Formats: sequence, C-alpha cells, structure tokens
Amino acid sequence: MASKNRKSIIILCLCVIFVFLFISCQTIPKVPDVFLEDSKFAPLDAGASIYLFANVKEVRSIIELLPIQELNDKQVRQMINRTNFAAVAFFPEESGRRFQLAAWGNYPGAANTALSSNKNWKKQRSPAKYKYWHSSADKLSLVITSKQAFINASLNKEPLDPVTSMPGAEIPEGFNNFRRKGEQTAPLACWVENPAPAIFQTLNDAGIPVRFPVQKLFFKLLPAGDKYDAIIRLQFENASMARGMSAVLTLASGFVSNDPNMLIAALFLANPPVQDGSSIEIKTAPLTGKEISLLLQMFSIY
Repeated sequence: MASKNRKSIIILCLCVIFVFLFISCQTIPKVPDVFLEDSKFAPLDAGASIYLFANVKEVRSIIELLPIQELNDKQVRQMINRTNFAAVAFFPEESGRRFQLAAWGNYPGAANTALSSNKNWKKQRSPAKYKYWHSSADKLSLVITSKQAFINASLNKEPLDPVTSMPGAEIPEGFNNFRRKGEQTAPLACWVENPAPAIFQTLNDAGIPVRFPVQKLFFKLLPAGDKYDAIIRLQFENASMARGMSAVLTLASGFVSNDPNMLIAALFLANPPVQDGSSIEIKTAPLTGKEISLLLQMFSIY
C-alpha cells in the first residue's frame, strides 16, 4: 500500500511539474493564417496607413524595396530566405511606430539561441503571458517559433507586443476577392487607408485637378515577364463619383499619357479605367522595380 501511495505521489508531482512548465513556457496566442481565402482579419494592429500581403518567394526583389532598414542585415536576409508569406503594416510617423510584420515559414531553433547570447536583446512578458524579445537599441520587439515570426518596430525604445491581440485589423470588404480575382492569386497586394491626399497631390502635380474623395485604394502586382502589371482599385462613396473620376482620367490620358517621364501616366493613364459600381479599376503599364518603389513612396511608406 505504501509503495502504491509513493507511486501516486510521484505521478502527481510529475503532473504538477509538467503543468508548471507548460504555463511558464506558454506559447504565443493562436494566430489565424491571413493568406486563407476566408480571412476576415489580419494579425496586425489597427491604425496603420498601409497593409501589405506578399508571397515572399515570388516577389523577393520587391520586398527588398520596402523601407525596412533591417533588410540589410545578414541574419534578416537568412530569415527572409525561409519565409513563405508575410503580412506587413506600415504606420504613420505621428503614431510613434514604424512597421509590424507577421510571417509564416520554416525558421531555425537557433534563432532564439542567438538572441539570448546578444546583450542587446532582453526577454519581456506580454499581457497575454507569452515571452518575447526586445531590443531598446534597435527599437524592435519580436518572437520566433518554428513556423511563425512576429516583429513590431517602434520609433522609441518602449517595448511593443509583437503579436496582435485578436481579432486584429479588419480586412476591407472585397479585398480578398481582389487579391484572388479569377484563378490567379496576386503575389503582392495591399490596401491603403485614406489614400485621397496622396492621389490628389499626384494628380494635381500632373495638372489634373480632381476632388473626388477616394475612400480606399486596393493595389496588386501580377508578373509580366521581367516587370509587373499593377491593378489599382479606387473605391468611392457612390457610383456617381466613380463615374466622374473615370471621365477625368479618360480625358487626361489624351494629353498626359504620351509623356514617358511622368509616373502618373504609367499608373493611371496607360489604360482606360473600368467602372464597377462605386469603384474603378485601372491596369497600369508594365512597371519596373524602381517604378514600384516610387508608387510605394507616393503613399508615404518611405
């Protein structure tokens, strides 16, 4: 009887130790796969200016154009080589933040070991009870598992939880269908919050005065040989505004589209806009990496 009691006590102690270790080493919260067709939320914080989704292996050269200084780091490049899909949010400067990233791939366990041996990186515990790494010097917070990586970059030294509390940023209605129109899924797509100021400025600089308020902008890249075709979708409050904007762009194409030095011609005037209710879609001329970089710059990613 005493032997059975001792055995039961040992088993109980082992169970308690297991539970304690499980709780103290709690993994990150479950994060939905944003690349699924029925995704309604992105695992990124609300309040960003631009939300971008990319099949990294297909658009690696475009990813390298993004305004993320850490992309020049050798170890970061190695991580990118192991990444399949990434979702990135870029925040306005007044928010005190730079960007937030959620990535899916196959990551080595040695990454955490390397961080633990670097004096710039310290362990932090989030309100959700998971642990993550933070560097005040680099103004970065991150957590890495074998299949996922999350990064939050700030303009100050205060730690920011790298993993967004669910549900995250709501994906606009129609964006998933836009990314996957037909059987082709765009290797890179994004939506822009409040794009009107940038569009007004760009068109006005080209001598095209418009004041039709654009509520949302969707943008995607499609491979076109060694370049990319881009599809731009502008959403308006109603069909009348969309029709007005379409008429202005069609008229402007007659006197601006022949100027090869104007990016506005390649973006908005290379092909006639197609109206769909309260939206218009525009297919750009084939774009180089430099032109795509300028397009991103237009919407204040840089």
